[in-house]
Amino acid sequence: MAYKKKYAVLALVGVGVASGAAWWLQNKSGASDEATKPATTAAASAGPARAPAVEVAKVDTMTLVDETQAVGSLRSRQGVMLRPEVGGRVKQIFFNDGQRVRKGQVLVQFEDQLQQAQLSQAKAELSIAEANHKRNQELVTQNFISKRSLDESGAALEVSRAKLALADATLQRLKVLAPFDGITGLKQINVGDYLKDGADMVNLEDIDAVLVDFRLPERFQAKIRAGQKAQLTVDALPGRPFTAIVQAVDPLIEANGRSVGVRGCIDNRQQQLRPGMFARVNAVFGARENALVIPEEAIIPQGGRTFVVKVVAGDKPDVQVSERVAVKVGLRQPGKVEILEGLAAGDTVVTAGHQRLQKDGTAVRVVDLSQPGGGRPASGAGPAGAPAGGSASASSSTAVPAGPAPASAAAPSAAAKPVALSGPNPCLRGADAAR
Repeated sequence: MAYKKKYAVLALVGVGVASGAAWWLQNKSGASDEATKPATTAAASAGPARAPAVEVAKVDTMTLVDETQAVGSLRSRQGVMLRPEVGGRVKQIFFNDGQRVRKGQVLVQFEDQLQQAQLSQAKAELSIAEANHKRNQELVTQNFISKRSLDESGAALEVSRAKLALADATLQRLKVLAPFDGITGLKQINVGDYLKDGADMVNLEDIDAVLVDFRLPERFQAKIRAGQKAQLTVDALPGRPFTAIVQAVDPLIEANGRSVGVRGCIDNRQQQLRPGMFARVNAVFGARENALVIPEEAIIPQGGRTFVVKVVAGDKPDVQVSERVAVKVGLRQPGKVEILEGLAAGDTVVTAGHQRLQKDGTAVRVVDLSQPGGGRPASGAGPAGAPAGGSASASSSTAVPAGPAPASAAAPSAAAKPVALSGPNPCLRGADAAR
């Protein structure tokens, strides 16, 4: 019994000690909070928090070219496979492979002995018919024959003339003529071959001007029109740009691909291009002078609208604050965006640090990362050249740089040494115009 009383006393003493220790610790922490509170208040009243740092860029101006990329194939302005209209044996060939020929030049002559004889017979019959008709005219005036005999001789004369024309036409069909100026391909016939009508003989190509056919998405059908220019390159001739003039736009939109066909013409009097080549085309819709551009990092899309954060002067001297501005964007190119409305040339926009600016009027500290120390207000255009890996769109724009082109870009054209061309551009006259 004495042991139970001893344990109860010890338990009460332990509870009392624990309660006293807890009360002492609680009073000590409260005193420390009261001691630190005046220090914190004093630090807050000593001055405002440091302004968030942001990166900026100036609104720049440049010339933008509105264009889109496509692929196409080259074809001759005029090209035809020559075939005979009638069957026969080849008598003579008047051209060589790859030879330039003129319109109306005889290329192939078939055996024509039979047709020559038929022509001579038709001429003889015509001569007899003319003599008979002339004699009948004289006899009718003297009333020796009836008017009916004169009519019959006149009809026989017309028949003889028709036979002569038929024989001459048959004879001419045994000659294959060049339908236009061009260059012959590789002949597929030899002297002595017997050809049926419609057999392939040789292809003839007019490549003084070369056509390029390409297709564009249907959304560009309102932009593309005849007379515009397109820049193109071919893989077979790297480093040699060519200019095509848009000749026609197909009025029909292809239902399968929802695309519109476009045909351009290229001056090829230097004979550098060949039909069938693969071409990469930049269709140029127009150019905009003094377009306002900013880095694409400055764009903030939100709720179907586009914003930028502009840095403006604050109420106090040497203080810059943020201002959110709604803008309207135009053309895009890698790393840059055209601004149509909302900004002016020389304005400063934030390119990095938007998340630190929750409301307008927030004081900012402009950081120029191009300087080693940083923290210096940007005096010129900011990091406008930092491209962001944006997705490539079907329509793009190209900035036209000022100043001379680099030596590496001018080297291919200098090495090519193009021959001076004379005469009008063949793309500016009709495809079937007489020469």
